[in-house]
Amino acid sequence: MKKSLSVLAAWLLLWPLAFAQDAATYDEGIAKFRSANYAGVIDLFSGAIANPERNKRYDEDLYFYRGQSYYFTNEPDKALADLDKCLELNHYNKGQVHWFKARCYDKQGKPAEAEYQEALTSAERNRKLTAQILADRAQYYSRHGNREAANKDLATAKELDPSQTAVVRNEPAGNMTEKKTTQVIVKKNTNASTQTPARKQPATTQVANTQVVTTPPVEPASQPAEETSSSASLVASLAAAYKDEKRYALVIGNGTYPKTIGTLKNPVNDATDVTTELRKSNFEVQLLTNATYVQMREAMRKFQQNLANGPKDQTVGLFYYAGHGVQFQDENYLVPIDANVEFDDDIVRMCFPVQKMVLANMEQTNSRMNIVILDACRNNPFPATTRSIGGGLGEMKRARGSFIAYATAPGSVAADGGGRNGLYTQELLKAIRKQGLTIEQVFKEVRMNVLRLSGDRQFTWDSSNIIGEFYFKIPQ
Repeated sequence: MKKSLSVLAAWLLLWPLAFAQDAATYDEGIAKFRSANYAGVIDLFSGAIANPERNKRYDEDLYFYRGQSYYFTNEPDKALADLDKCLELNHYNKGQVHWFKARCYDKQGKPAEAEYQEALTSAERNRKLTAQILADRAQYYSRHGNREAANKDLATAKELDPSQTAVVRNEPAGNMTEKKTTQVIVKKNTNASTQTPARKQPATTQVANTQVVTTPPVEPASQPAEETSSSASLVASLAAAYKDEKRYALVIGNGTYPKTIGTLKNPVNDATDVTTELRKSNFEVQLLTNATYVQMREAMRKFQQNLANGPKDQTVGLFYYAGHGVQFQDENYLVPIDANVEFDDDIVRMCFPVQKMVLANMEQTNSRMNIVILDACRNNPFPATTRSIGGGLGEMKRARGSFIAYATAPGSVAADGGGRNGLYTQELLKAIRKQGLTIEQVFKEVRMNVLRLSGDRQFTWDSSNIIGEFYFKIPQ
């Protein structure tokens, strides 16, 4: 028995370090993928997948990026096996998964129309990805002689993303990496010079009032999977896609509690600084500090109303809370400064339920994405109810299109910080300021830095079922 307990204790001490190693492996693989080192991705992630001690929460992304890497190294059979595994693991970016399955079928010389349609259906809320899939399917149709369908797809792609201008003509179906084609880009004739890749100048001819620019194709293995145009065009595309997006946030920081609960130093500073950064990221923010239960309810009502009145599928909601929080009867409760909890049932009456009040209200709106950030994983503030309150916060059921982030793993606690900000929010502020990071990349960076700075004691957590991309700072 003692031996079993000692083994368990050792595991509990080592598991944060193992998670940190998994995160480092993941980040290294992503860096290799972005630099088009696909063989390196395959080697690294194959080793990770073979490790039985790995954190399996990364599996869906390990298969996701290894599958695309197999596609680019001309191994479509292996790519399809990994992409099917992604679907089995319910990967959040099903549009991209089905898109690359279609490209694999095309490499094999098999019909790909059904898979392209699956990709478009899964990506319907992501304008950029939908445009990329349509432009790629236009090339597929063109190679198979269906010019009418190709032109229709291209026109729709250009409406969604003006950078999608290329149609490949006359490429035979089958193994695309073994065939050379000509890419024809049709543009209105203007005085502006035509931008072309620096490595090779194109030949141009003038036909009537239209300029036809003939360029050699870009081999698939020379570009990352998520980029189908130059970086400048991608940035312009992202700016166009997000220019009409409405962003609303409700930020609450509670710190001035009565002595019976315990005052917290950081939450007001945390909420104030998060508000400043969110406003720089084009959020319209309601800020509450040291809020009572009634004030939190009223702010939530206004927040829900903003999300309900925002444009459908172009609205993003974000809820941030720093302060005391408790887990009670499978629900997480945020503690207002006027909470007077002496008995178990006081929690339900005097504290603010996250699942029932925050996520449920956000889900019933026009928002395409609901972001909830909880820096509330501190010790139980109600000693009289110790038996009924769980340590830290519990993992919540995910609402439609939700991304939920916790300062620590479910059931764990973290101390209030010693500086201006708590450790979690300190690192969150740094990550939000970085240009061009997707929301997943932001919180993975937060997790890595918090784990390192806490000496492997605080492991952050997030849970997601979002569709499409989100950037706090769009690439420039």
